[in-house]
Amino acid sequence: MSKALAVVLVSGGLDSMVSAARAREDGFDILALSIDYNQRHQVELAAARRIAAMLGAKRHIVLPLDLRAFGGSALTDDIEVPKTGVVENDIPVTYVPARNTIFLSLALGWAEAAGARDLYIGVNALDYSGYPDCRPEFIAGFEKLAELATRAGAQGEGFRIQAPLQHMTKADIAKEAARLGLDAGLSWSCYDPAPGGLHCGLCDSCRLRSRGFEEAGLPDPTAYAVKP
Repeated sequence: MSKALAVVLVSGGLDSMVSAARAREDGFDILALSIDYNQRHQVELAAARRIAAMLGAKRHIVLPLDLRAFGGSALTDDIEVPKTGVVENDIPVTYVPARNTIFLSLALGWAEAAGARDLYIGVNALDYSGYPDCRPEFIAGFEKLAELATRAGAQGEGFRIQAPLQHMTKADIAKEAARLGLDAGLSWSCYDPAPGGLHCGLCDSCRLRSRGFEEAGLPDPTAYAVKP
């Protein structure tokens, strides 16, 4: 008997890796979706391919979508990536306008076409950089939108937006990766890669990643150019 399908957004980061592993643990066959949005840190797509292969994804699509045409973010424009530390209650310039809305919309399209009714995304609302599209209200709102915007929803089937890391800290996520037996070193978090395939160690994402492993009491497998 074949397993149910879930479309899983796999960016290549630690959070998306753990989210995808949770989908597998929940008994789904994984349809992995990664978006090549011409991001500054394209090396994360190589990590996404490693993760999809490691988790035995039934299919992995790397979909090109050039968000540099819009700009408006340090990840898609000629804007310097902040290196001075995470500022609480502030939306940083690494926010990509409507990114999770765009990505979930694409995942929803594939899910409806493939007959999947579960979508997994690795957002969390605790240790994050202040992005509005990581909040529980956003996830709940998109699930309602999915019901209204699709034939499946109109026919009463509905979709579930699974955000298993939603209420976890980065330390919790590091521990969850260890519990699931994942090699966290396969993932990539840095927004501004340093030469030699190193994490820069100073961007918000590097700082959050390093702090997560430290607070979890776990060894950090990340190679940093500068220790956060």
